[in-house]
This record gives sequence, structure tokens and C-alpha cells, in this order.
Amino acid sequence: MNQFSHYVGIDYSGAAQATTRSKTIQVYQAADDSLVEEVPSLATNSRSRRNWNRQEVFEWLLELFQQKSPVIVGMDHGFSFPLSYFHRHQLSTWDDFLQDFAEQWPEEPTATVDDFRRKGLRQGDAKELRVTEQWTSSAKSVFQFDVQGSVAKSTHAGLPFLYQLRQALSEVHFWPFDGWSIPAKTSVIAEIYPSLFRNRYPRKDRTPDQQDAYAVCRWLMEMDSQFGMERFLEPPLSTELREQARLEGWILGVT
Repeated sequence: MNQFSHYVGIDYSGAAQATTRSKTIQVYQAADDSLVEEVPSLATNSRSRRNWNRQEVFEWLLELFQQKSPVIVGMDHGFSFPLSYFHRHQLSTWDDFLQDFAEQWPEEPTATVDDFRRKGLRQGDAKELRVTEQWTSSAKSVFQFDVQGSVAKSTHAGLPFLYQLRQALSEVHFWPFDGWSIPAKTSVIAEIYPSLFRNRYPRKDRTPDQQDAYAVCRWLMEMDSQFGMERFLEPPLSTELREQARLEGWILGVT
């Protein structure tokens, strides 16, 4: 029996402002074992197709998580920073980290990630890696900006919205910060890395960003229905690394 009944893959972007529409933001979903389908932005209507922006993704997720059936969402940006960052700023929990970051990098409609970078607030070194990034062959530091394949901008742009989701959704499991195992009938949101899955499925006529969101959604659905998610929710970590990853986060699918 599937643990979830709804699957969502989101390819995120940290470009421009939170209300700027971007073709690099893509959302795909599937219910049970149905076809994986693209989700149109909230502004799309019968006469015009509109791209998503980050604010709309946040609003859509708020509504999505209100449904009673359990949903799993894979989001393409970092959910936390390396342990060295926690030590540097004397942060002891992930919730402390989210609140501190949101205060330093508040989500402002007219501000960009580069605007905050110029202020020099709460930044790190591109050589600082989380354990989960060290366990992959290509994942980059959440502090490595302006290079191909970087998730630094999307991470810094996404964390304030993640904090808002955390504040609004007390019943949603933020993995692995709320624990490695997920209670039955509970919805979950997890960090994902599309590069792990994108080449498993034919691209067809999808753009690279569409393919990433599609691949994440399909992988989540297939793993849950065919193999069970347990082996991915419990990576083989020592007790010490498990505790570290409860602060730094973990990329779902890295084992």
C-alpha cells in the first residue's frame, strides 16, 4: 500500500524578485498511480498561459497541504546550511536557523538575492559543504553562487518561504528535521536534487526545467508504489551523522 496518495515535484528558481514570473519554475504532480502532469500557474487562464513565480508556489503549497490525503512534495533547493554555519551564529536547532535566516534575509517583494548578498548578511564560504552534498558526486555548496548547476540562489530565495510554510503548517512533516520516519497519513515536504533522476526518464518535448520537475514527481510516485519510501527515508548514517543531518538537512534519494 502506498504511503502517499499525491506526489509533487517542484523545480525552483532564485532569480529576480519573488513576484517575477519565470519559466525556470516548474510544478508537476500525480495522484496515486496516475500520469504525471504539469500544473499550470495560478495566473493561467483559458486565454493565456503564465509562468509561475515564487509567491504563487508558496500560496499553492499552502492550499495543497490543506487536503486530507497525504502528499509528498520534493522541492529543488537546500533546506538548511552546513553545521559550521550553525556554530558560527550560535544556532542550536533548525527552527532557530529558519527564524534567524528569515530575519536576516526577509522575503521582500521588490528585493532579490543579489540585493541581500551586497549587504553581506549571513553568508558562507563556497567550500562549506553539508554531509548530504559530500555524499553526491555533483551537488554544490549552498554558498556557491554564479556557477552552472548552483542551488545557492534558489536556496537563499526559498528559505524565507520555507519558514512561512513551517509557521503555517503545523501538521506537515519537514523531513528529516521532524524525524527520519514519517507517521502514517502525514504529508511531507523534502529537499530533492533532480540531477539524481532526470536522465531516468525520456525528456520528450519538455524543457530542462520541466524535465527536472517531472522526473522528481515521477520518481517519488514510482518509489512509493513499487519499492516503498522507507529505504530512502532512512539513509545509512552513523548516530553522529544522523544528528548532524537533523540540522543540515538531507537530500531525499541520497543513500
